[in-house]
Amino acid sequence: MPPSSSNGPAGQRRDGSPPAPSARQRLLRQQRHLVSLEPRFLGLLLTTLLPVLLLPLTANRTGPSAWLVPLLYSLLIQQSIRTLPVLRPSPGAMTLVRAYRLLGVLAAGGLWLPVLTGGWPIPGVRLVVLLLCTIFAVATSIRLVRLLARVPRVNVLVMAGAAAGYLYLGLTGGLVATAIQVLHRGSFSLGSDASHELLLDRLTYFSFVTIGGLGYGDIVPTNATGERFVVLLSVASTLYVVLLVGLLLGRFIATEELEFELEALVDEAEDPTTPLGARLATNDERTGTERSPDQPGPRDP
Repeated sequence: MPPSSSNGPAGQRRDGSPPAPSARQRLLRQQRHLVSLEPRFLGLLLTTLLPVLLLPLTANRTGPSAWLVPLLYSLLIQQSIRTLPVLRPSPGAMTLVRAYRLLGVLAAGGLWLPVLTGGWPIPGVRLVVLLLCTIFAVATSIRLVRLLARVPRVNVLVMAGAAAGYLYLGLTGGLVATAIQVLHRGSFSLGSDASHELLLDRLTYFSFVTIGGLGYGDIVPTNATGERFVVLLSVASTLYVVLLVGLLLGRFIATEELEFELEALVDEAEDPTTPLGARLATNDERTGTERSPDQPGPRDP
């Protein structure tokens, strides 16, 4: 005789708890969760666009512009945490997510220190805050790519998430370059306008020029550290465009083909001259049911 199951006749366990979901149920639940996250991609795109457009206003480091950098990056950190939740709840995943959120809170709080205290209290604090922001941005970029690689469908909102990921890559490059310049001064030659612009704004511009493959030459790396950073950033941007955009494009084509096949199947089911339509009509006659043109048959999805 087969071993007795721990589930009762109604599918429940002997202790009264509900049965564990099957692999298919977990997959469907995860896909529904991913679909519910799609509207958040638009918010992430807007919050990544704000630093790109408004960082030049930080050239004047006094007055309202002094609040601009911490405000922009705090909004970006908050939206990143909101857009990237836990996909597969487990003790290890929950620990990593808590650490990720704590890192974001510390980075956002550190950005407000010079505004609230009138400057950096200790010279080394600036480097620590930059490192926290850099680690958070790198972790966010990785998590966003993993999330976009799992989306079950491709639409305008998902493409907005892919565009946000590209912008996030440029902002991350700007943070990393700024941290390198602070840690090892002279890693980049900033050009004639360096004294009139915020360091983060200048190197964020350099980051986007690098990932775009433009190479204007107004900002250049001057040592091995800066050169290796440029190489890694160029490779990362190329891989992002090739792999992620290729993946989303392939999924979009597959979705379109699936919808076309479903429409063809519905048309075949509604046509009594086709084998499927004749079979459904015969089944309706046996069961004594009538189908209206817009009502699916018993076997239609």
